[in-house]
Amino acid sequence: MTRPEKQPPEHSVTSPNPVGFWDAFRFWLKLGFISFGGPAGQIAIMHQELVEKRRWLSEKRFLHALNYCMLLPGPEAQQLATYIGWLMHRSWGGVVAGGLFVLPSLLILIGLSFIYMAYGHMPGIAGVLYGIKPAVTAIVIFAAYRIGSRALKNWVLWIMSALAFLTIFLFDTPFPLIVLIAALFGAIGGRVAPQNFTTGGGHGSAKQGYGPALIDDNTPTPAHALFSWLGLAKVTLTGLILWGGAIGFLCARYGWDGALTQMGWFFTKAALLTFGGAYAVLPYVYQGAVEHFHWLIPHQMIDGLALGETTPGPLIMVVTFVGFVAGWTKEIFGPDQLFLAGTIAAIVVTYFTFLPSFLFILAGGPLVESTHGNLKFTAPLIGITAAVVGVILNLAVFFAWHVFWPQGFAGRFDAISAIISLCAFFALFRYKVGVIPVIAACGGTGLLFSFIKIWLAQQGVVI
Repeated sequence: MTRPEKQPPEHSVTSPNPVGFWDAFRFWLKLGFISFGGPAGQIAIMHQELVEKRRWLSEKRFLHALNYCMLLPGPEAQQLATYIGWLMHRSWGGVVAGGLFVLPSLLILIGLSFIYMAYGHMPGIAGVLYGIKPAVTAIVIFAAYRIGSRALKNWVLWIMSALAFLTIFLFDTPFPLIVLIAALFGAIGGRVAPQNFTTGGGHGSAKQGYGPALIDDNTPTPAHALFSWLGLAKVTLTGLILWGGAIGFLCARYGWDGALTQMGWFFTKAALLTFGGAYAVLPYVYQGAVEHFHWLIPHQMIDGLALGETTPGPLIMVVTFVGFVAGWTKEIFGPDQLFLAGTIAAIVVTYFTFLPSFLFILAGGPLVESTHGNLKFTAPLIGITAAVVGVILNLAVFFAWHVFWPQGFAGRFDAISAIISLCAFFALFRYKVGVIPVIAACGGTGLLFSFIKIWLAQQGVVI
């Protein structure tokens, strides 16, 4: 007699036990510290933990929530955590899940930003940053390739991407205007040539089963997640109070032209433009923070992206670094309170960047829950995504220019940086090495090279 095969644990037929608020709290806190790897890595971690292992929700419900988050401006992985937390434990569950996704990164980046500003001139730290900068250049180029290979499926989208690149590269066109024009072209194209503005189903369909889930395919939508005009009004009013109260306080305390007030206003606009991920909005942040407000200088922007790549949480957390450096360099509380100024500015920037993400989920979630399996990318979003590829490529060109020609094109070409960047890109593209190992290896290479330069200088050799 043949024994029946043992069912693997992930295909268990028993339903998981209900998850309490504090059990979920502990998981979201853990996730905040291990969410490396950018949005793709963070979404993969959540899928493995919540769908496969813990079975808090089914594959279909997970993908349904993810497709909605992909439509929104803002960090999709953080919004997905907020959505799942809200679906399981009401509004406070969403606030806790989304907040803990960001909080560890905020604290870590404040610490790293302080070290950077206070000790970044030291040879060891400068050497590590020397190696990391070309790695970041390679990462941005690879991001343009990765997003472009998925998004640019026909010649129309390729042309839109090329025009976006030329527009921002040659004419320094503001990023919001590029987004607006791309959305308009997408809307028109969706009507005139819809075959060029459709996708192949977003993130795929749910094919793999992992056993019954707490929130399964056919589980009725919880009462708190049902749409009502009263609920929408409450969330909208709360959001206006949270945003208006904060910007009003800053304006009353420091004036509309005060640095903190302008940070709040600027990063509110940035938060509404993050279609296509953090790489897409970085050119807009650069235009404002470096060129318009002069809160930081170009090489500091590159260093900030490098630090953002090495910490958990959404990559858009690079704005925390921007805020810290801005508060520090502008000495908003005087020359004797630089750390306090940087910390407050970092918190202000982070608050205004992420507040819209929570509101999008808490306000739009009930509508999404009423449309299981019917949510699709819109033609305007396809147009925006195509333009975003060109914008990211422009960012890569900007980084390469400042890293490979640190004194401008009239200065010398930094061959060592170019070699490090080429090796980093090869590791990412050919061997699929993760971002963190690439940055660590390049940082170590930069540190080693800085020691070699010091030793050679002691020997009278200058390179």
